[in-house]
Amino acid sequence: MKSNKKLKAYLLRLLTKKKNLPFDLKKSKKVLILKYDRIGDMVVTTPIFRELKNAYPKISISVLASKENKDVIRYNPYIDKIYTNYKNSVLKDLPTLLKLRKKSFDVCIELEHSVIPHAIFRLKIIKPKKIISIHKDGRYGVKGSELRLYDYFTKKDKKSHFGKIWLDTLIFFGIKPNSNKYDFFLSNIERDRAKSFLSSMGNKIKIGINIEGSFPEKSIQKKELEQICRGLYSHCSNIKIVILASPNQISKKKKMISDLGLDYVIPSYATETIIDAAAIVEKLDLIITPDTSIVHIASSFDKPVVSIHENNRDSFRLWSPSSTLSKTIFAESRYGLVDYSVNDILKSAVDILKTIESDI
Repeated sequence: MKSNKKLKAYLLRLLTKKKNLPFDLKKSKKVLILKYDRIGDMVVTTPIFRELKNAYPKISISVLASKENKDVIRYNPYIDKIYTNYKNSVLKDLPTLLKLRKKSFDVCIELEHSVIPHAIFRLKIIKPKKIISIHKDGRYGVKGSELRLYDYFTKKDKKSHFGKIWLDTLIFFGIKPNSNKYDFFLSNIERDRAKSFLSSMGNKIKIGINIEGSFPEKSIQKKELEQICRGLYSHCSNIKIVILASPNQISKKKKMISDLGLDYVIPSYATETIIDAAAIVEKLDLIITPDTSIVHIASSFDKPVVSIHENNRDSFRLWSPSSTLSKTIFAESRYGLVDYSVNDILKSAVDILKTIESDI
């Protein structure tokens, strides 16, 4: 086991060797940002694109995104080019990576917080002049700082949100960010569809509930959903509750809503992409959701949100909502939504509804 670890450490050090060529980051013309993971991660990354472009208007920003998260930035005006990455297949990615190599990027910004071999392989192929990353914890007995492939690391930060941690990569460009607000841009197609769907509800307070978490264990179950819906209605009858639904969930959601038999609860239309879901979120007055991408999408529009989080304070610090009005309810368990208080959800939602009602 020890010899295997030593071999991996040796290979990592060998793989990350490179010549250190002088280059002034402030003269960068082409930057590539690697962010090919989940939807919420991409939403939280969006301040980087805006702040970099505002500081350097002539710079070209490209993003290596995933098939899952690329729609988050489809309409982002600060991004010049989006490439799709297939995280689990370097061979499938090879044509794209070779294309990126020919672009001769001045800088790559890689946002992994640990030593990730597949990210290192990709960076070796792309071969930018300089590579920026956040502080990396060690792996296989190798400290992140020992990986000479990376030219700049941010300082270790155990107190901040990922939004700030990732945004700190811009300090090497001499940028002091003006805002850490997320961006989510929509087209009139998605926005008009959402407007048409919700306009039939008139002046009712529109509450969106997302029951799906990033994993099945992090979802709101039918029993708790019914308690939440009935509790909200008992406080305020002038509401309409929209259950968000993706295409593969729409039949299941309709059946669940039919079983509830509550005429003030309806499913959304099938949201084909995350942009469709975001367009609905933008028009809602309040969102209730497990800790997942919907939290960050709601935050991008500064929508009031009640989130349900597992009992992991470090995870909450890194991923907490950034909406002006937000409340978080913690489950008893450290993994999954087990034994959380529906009464606390209702109390938090009612407090926010009182604020909304006073503004109407």
